[in-house]
Amino acid sequence: MSIRPVKRIVQAQPTIEGAGVRLRRAFGFGDTDDFDPFLLLDDFRNENPADYLAGFPWHPHRGIETITYVLAGEVNHGDSLGNKGKMGPGDVQWMTAGRGILHQEMPRGDANGRMHGFQLWANLPSTLKMTAPRYQDISAKEIPEITDDDGTIVRVISGDFWGKTGPADGVAADPRYLDIWVPPGKRKTLPVETTRHAFAYVFEGAGRFREASGPQPVRTDHVGSARGETLDFTGNRSLVLSDRGDEVTVQAGDAGIRFLLVSGQPLEEPVAWQGPIVMNTREELRQAYAELQDGTFIKGR
Repeated sequence: MSIRPVKRIVQAQPTIEGAGVRLRRAFGFGDTDDFDPFLLLDDFRNENPADYLAGFPWHPHRGIETITYVLAGEVNHGDSLGNKGKMGPGDVQWMTAGRGILHQEMPRGDANGRMHGFQLWANLPSTLKMTAPRYQDISAKEIPEITDDDGTIVRVISGDFWGKTGPADGVAADPRYLDIWVPPGKRKTLPVETTRHAFAYVFEGAGRFREASGPQPVRTDHVGSARGETLDFTGNRSLVLSDRGDEVTVQAGDAGIRFLLVSGQPLEEPVAWQGPIVMNTREELRQAYAELQDGTFIKGR
């Protein structure tokens, strides 16, 4: 067994999307090789309704899957095929945009005005870029939750883990998407297939992601920190990209640590990306935007 070393650590950066939603982007709209088959991860966490209520009005997607995971508040959604619904705490929507869809997502806070969730984009292989759109609306109660002997809690959104299978199925990159809580002071080793790319995104507490032998130099992209330093504790809104190996090890700090652990099989295909549309070639992108202009983007069910 080999522990995955840390390749780099990145602090999620503030950005504005939709009609003015303030969020943090962990990665996206850059080099996709290290994260393949994943394209983008946004953390939309806010306690000020003015910073999120404008939401994400009607916009197109083609060639990708968008995975929305809500922790607090609600997200109302609708699309050009007539689907509509509402996601609450613990719910997941896995949308395969395929050949094209128009949709909107409008967040609403809880009784205290808090809104929190994540959106992950997964690429589709060339053979499925123009597949029919599909929704998987998954309620919190459908997601298996495992509690290990040491108190570690894992919610399995997709993939197989510790004998449980997540409810999201038929997904092109066969990803494993886990929400993990490791109690204070506990050390946990978690399996990840060697052939997959994997990252962890910390959103509560802090801890160390490192080899069993101790600290290691890693490249860091934190604001105000020099690349090449040893970063002992990784905390809130930090993304940890791991290198090759078949296990990830985390040592929780005094307050414990909660993070998403996401892994998937690389597609290793060309990426032509502009806004919410991701294809394999620039010509395919031009065609998609031409269809948006002439009204032929939506192909029906």
